[in-house]
Amino acid sequence: MRTAGQPSSAPSRTGTSTADRHKASTLTGWYKSSYSGGTNDNCVEIASGHATVPVRDSKDRSGPALIFSVDSWTSFIGAVKG
Repeated sequence: MRTAGQPSSAPSRTGTSTADRHKASTLTGWYKSSYSGGTNDNCVEIASGHATVPVRDSKDRSGPALIFSVDSWTSFIGAVKG
């Protein structure tokens, strides 16, 4: 895992490459889980439609995005759901 815009020439442990890094504000397709509720801003959002899974703080939409490989994100969701 690394934040978008973090310098690196080698792939991270999550398997994303330098070309996959972006500032959160430049990505499209952001959404919050339906479990978050409509008025709750203390959430994370993910952006769909990308080769990796960008994740950002819903309160800081122009801030950095954490970039996960699809496999890492799938493992995380599986662990959270139990």
